[in-house]
Amino acid sequence: MPPSPDERTYLFALTDAGGTVPPEVGVVRRVVDRGHRVTVLADASMASQVERAGAALRTWSRSGGEFRDWELRTPMAQARGMADHMFVGPAAAQADDAVEAIDQVEPDLVVTSGFASGAMIAAESRGIPFDLLMPNVYVLPAEGMPPFGAGLRPMRGVLGRARDRAGHAAATRLVDRYALSRLNDVRAAHGLPALPTLWAQMQSARRQLVLTSAAFDFPAKLPDNARYVGPILDDPGWADGVDWAPPEGSGPLVLVAMSSTFQNHVDCLQRITDALATLPLRGVVTTGPAVAPDAIRAPPNVSVVASAPHRDILPQADLVVTHGGHGTVVKALAAGLPLVILHHGRDQADNAVRVTTRGAGLAVPRGASSARIARAVRRVLDDPRYRAAAEHLGRAIARDSTGTALLDELESVPARSA
Repeated sequence: MPPSPDERTYLFALTDAGGTVPPEVGVVRRVVDRGHRVTVLADASMASQVERAGAALRTWSRSGGEFRDWELRTPMAQARGMADHMFVGPAAAQADDAVEAIDQVEPDLVVTSGFASGAMIAAESRGIPFDLLMPNVYVLPAEGMPPFGAGLRPMRGVLGRARDRAGHAAATRLVDRYALSRLNDVRAAHGLPALPTLWAQMQSARRQLVLTSAAFDFPAKLPDNARYVGPILDDPGWADGVDWAPPEGSGPLVLVAMSSTFQNHVDCLQRITDALATLPLRGVVTTGPAVAPDAIRAPPNVSVVASAPHRDILPQADLVVTHGGHGTVVKALAAGLPLVILHHGRDQADNAVRVTTRGAGLAVPRGASSARIARAVRRVLDDPRYRAAAEHLGRAIARDSTGTALLDELESVPARSA
């Protein structure tokens, strides 16, 4: 049977970066549900979630391996590690895998994770447009956007523009030092010209699909191909079907949700749990797949579980304590809940500053004592202004999460058979 004129064929090329998996697989699910033909190239660790989304699955022949970023103490070590494990280490094998998939699937559009540079190169070499998924705030250099990763507030005027230009330029030079020549080697192997920066590979996407709300991100002048398309608030597949119950009592309910990947955060989880033990409240700590629940000593007013669907807990909760991953932050805000954030790295400081700037929560250092964490929790629970600010911001996030912008953009690509 010939395809419908409105039906498209999509090849998704996705990599497992922990918290990026639920929103990116959520995009796959939405495209499948629209009746399109979808094949996903993904890490083997994502196989069950991709299959539950209803897509055909292919797996990469090579992954980037475990990125132990918590062990890297300097910006140079971080940049080298990201190049080796994310940006270009797997790129040559990715490009070969993606070329093979493109030739077999014949997609109208390739949709890639932000780190899947090999798939971007493959699409470009085969003359297929690609869209880039960005399941966080806008991370590439843009006028008016603070440099990524530093947790900076916007700064206007001459000094602000100078700070941002210098920060973007320094970050670009640092990443390019370890990644650019290797990226261009892969491009040359596929008959493509060299690029001036690593970011140019991502910026060459047909669309940069920013999976958050413009209301959450800081305002900036984004490139013409960038679109805010709303957050994906799906829970990870491993959280489904889990029985959980809050501790007995009637005090406020606090959800503690840290990273789904290991970030050397067991001690931080314990200090948060110890802080909750000193307060008249109930706590639920979800450790995720990276930490065993019995690694945390729990007082009577705190339940520690491996996982529980946030969609079930958040309507009952009063506050979320988290590392500041984008998925947890926007889900909490969409539920109208303020946050206490102990950011660990990656994009987490940037998410935290977007919360604190809007008055929707507090940030404390990840190494804060239990007493300091307890004071922050009590302050946010006792001051209704935090809840009001979270509800105000959350209304925009919740609205954008149910909009049509994402599918409108993905379906704007013409069918190759049209």
